[in-house]
Amino acid sequence: MQPLRIATAQFEHHNGDKQRNQKALRQLAEQAKQQGAQVVAFHECCLSGYAFARHLSFKELQEVAEPVPSGESTQWLIQLAQELDLTLLAGLFERDDSGKVYNTYVGVNSSGMIARHRKLHPFIHPQITPGDKYTTFKLHGWTCGMLICYDNNILENVRATRLLGADILFMPHVTMGTPSTRPGAGFFTAEWNTRETDPTSLRHEFDGLKGRAWLMKWLPARAYDNALYVIFTNAIGMDDDQLKNGCSMVLDPFGDIIAECRHLGNEVIMATCVPEKLTQAGGYRYQQARRPELYQHILTQPHTSDQKIVWLPSSEQN
Repeated sequence: MQPLRIATAQFEHHNGDKQRNQKALRQLAEQAKQQGAQVVAFHECCLSGYAFARHLSFKELQEVAEPVPSGESTQWLIQLAQELDLTLLAGLFERDDSGKVYNTYVGVNSSGMIARHRKLHPFIHPQITPGDKYTTFKLHGWTCGMLICYDNNILENVRATRLLGADILFMPHVTMGTPSTRPGAGFFTAEWNTRETDPTSLRHEFDGLKGRAWLMKWLPARAYDNALYVIFTNAIGMDDDQLKNGCSMVLDPFGDIIAECRHLGNEVIMATCVPEKLTQAGGYRYQQARRPELYQHILTQPHTSDQKIVWLPSSEQN
């Protein structure tokens, strides 16, 4: 494998305004190309918008959703990948031939769609169908995986994707700044429209326990324990009535942040993934030392509670 230059991008999407979202995505993809990127990753449902879906009837949600890969958004993404000679990854709501709707993340290049992942743990709308399999695919000689937002909070999903061969894991999100039982959590109270006149207050809250500090409790561990590169992408700005704080970043197999978006607005940054780190990192040795015969029967035990993911009216649990 050769070094791979991957960019992660963040932008303020506009719910239900696909053309406006496409314009922002194009601008960032062009910037990434100028930086020398080969791959550009965008966030969950960035083409369609996200939180507005909780207000929709199922029929309205079906109208927002599109076939994949034959739908307008995926075809547009493929055309952009061909134009810029890039691999692009982005999210949208998908509608299949039977009318089921999925929260989907697609990867495309000049040859067409190369990967599709349906979110395993969707909860923005009760009638979104969960995906039923893990996703891995080849990219410039590397094996990659995809897990969408809440999928990554269940650590078994990340380990399973790694055991299927993933060297790089794309993690598209729309997260942070939401109520939770976790101390310090809650909606951001700073105003997004003050980011130019009072960036200090906004950055202070974005970096605190409602935002980046929570992310740092678990995101480096996913990379470190599994000895893989993590490409974390997140929305920034207003998503319906919720404020999101970006912090899109790339972490290496040591769990170290090697590039991060810090601008209070749309931004794209690039990092170079090198194959030697995959085996130098401690997580690689730990995986070789596993003794699954001790715990495989434990890991397959059924749940003992009926707790399910619940979409709160104005929040995403974290």
